[in-house]
Amino acid sequence: MAASAGIDTDQVQLDPERLLELESGQASNLDDEALSGPLEFTIDPEQAAPILRRLVKPTGSRARIYNRDGALILDSDMFYSRGQVLRYDLPPPSAEEPDALTSFWRAVKTRLRQYDLPLYEEIGGDNGKAYPEVAAALGGTPVPIVRVNDKGELVVSVAVPVQRMRAVLGVLLLSTRGGDIDNIVAAERWGIVRVSLFAAAVTVILSIILANTIAGPVQRLAAAAERVRHSVKARTQIPDFTSRRDEIGHLSGTLRDMTNALYKRIDAIENFAADVAHELKNPLTSLRSAVETLPLVKTEEEQARLHEIIQQDIGRLDRLISDISDASRLDAELAREDLIDVDMAELLRTTVSLFNDIHRDDVPEVVLNIAFSPGKAPYVVEGHDSRLSQVIVNLLENAISFSPPKGQVRVFAKRQGKTIEIAIEDEGPGIPEENLERVFERFYTDRPEQYFGQNSGLGLNISRQIIQAHNGKIWAENRPLNWRDQADPNTERTSGGARFVIQLPAANV
Repeated sequence: MAASAGIDTDQVQLDPERLLELESGQASNLDDEALSGPLEFTIDPEQAAPILRRLVKPTGSRARIYNRDGALILDSDMFYSRGQVLRYDLPPPSAEEPDALTSFWRAVKTRLRQYDLPLYEEIGGDNGKAYPEVAAALGGTPVPIVRVNDKGELVVSVAVPVQRMRAVLGVLLLSTRGGDIDNIVAAERWGIVRVSLFAAAVTVILSIILANTIAGPVQRLAAAAERVRHSVKARTQIPDFTSRRDEIGHLSGTLRDMTNALYKRIDAIENFAADVAHELKNPLTSLRSAVETLPLVKTEEEQARLHEIIQQDIGRLDRLISDISDASRLDAELAREDLIDVDMAELLRTTVSLFNDIHRDDVPEVVLNIAFSPGKAPYVVEGHDSRLSQVIVNLLENAISFSPPKGQVRVFAKRQGKTIEIAIEDEGPGIPEENLERVFERFYTDRPEQYFGQNSGLGLNISRQIIQAHNGKIWAENRPLNWRDQADPNTERTSGGARFVIQLPAANV
């Protein structure tokens, strides 16, 4: 309806014929000639000024309104309300020379402000069409444009048409102040710089903390491990960080345990070498004496006796070398071979049956007693069947050698929870209390006279190593006297014989 209105002084009059034309869809045919007639609308500066003032007040931007001819109607820089004083910032009358830091910062900002943009120039109020964006907006198209002023500061301008019923009455041109965009960009850049500086400071602090808490201890552990590698005999101590409840503390504890185990193994090897040298020297000395004495004896009986001694010493040497070789290979074989399920009940039955098959009148009988235990395989362990069989054979041979000819060697097996316990008892004189632990030492032997020279003293020591490698335990104790042990009134006994007990963890089957 506004397009069909005519202006007569201060009143708006409607032309019915024009209104009918608009109703019939001909409003789009209004052209400049039609609007230049008595139906022309104009922008009232007095009514637009308050609106324009409220528009630019929050942002401080500059707003200008041009009419259809490109003439400036309103400029926010040129009007003010009653009682308002316009203030413009002017440069100081006598500016001092900036210091080096300020000059450097200005040079950096100038470098950053090198834009390849058109120069912004102020154009008179009568030639608004000289602004490309204003000319485009008069054609009905909003246009933004970015320029730089003579100081190299960004100026962003946006021109939008002021329309009424699709007719362009004028153009609103909004422009930023010189330096506003640059200040925003500079503030953002300074914010990024501050965040970057803060992140760099945090990184440096964290690096120092990590160097003192992680890198430093790791370097000390590595240096100590390197010293151990180059000089094992120096007995270098690994730094103790076990008080730390983290990976460094765990690593320190593991390295310390590993180093201590290494030193113990070195000590064991040295002691083993010394014991081997000592044990080999005894039969060699006896053999040498017999060989040196042999040419001096004259009777055949003495020569036969010396030959018997020589044969015994050679047999002792052979057993010693075999047992020493077996003991030296034990750790490597246990570590190299895979574990399998071993039924200890079946192993005991087979071993006991083998001993009883070769039973002689002068050898004690072996009696087996396996307690019933519910379950699919109650006596199965994970281990090496040949080595576990070697332990049982060693203990049986040891028990037989101490038992009287008509006696018995009893083997008991039972399961207690997740532990399988095997006990082998003899009817011998027992073991002195002070030697219950010594019997497991290398080359320790205390046998009856008829068995002298037939044992190297390594059997029980090897048995303990095998059981410990299977995460088990073995120990010796004396069993109490019973009616069988007290049958001979002429014999004074304090114990009913020795008992060797083995405990092994049962397998989960």
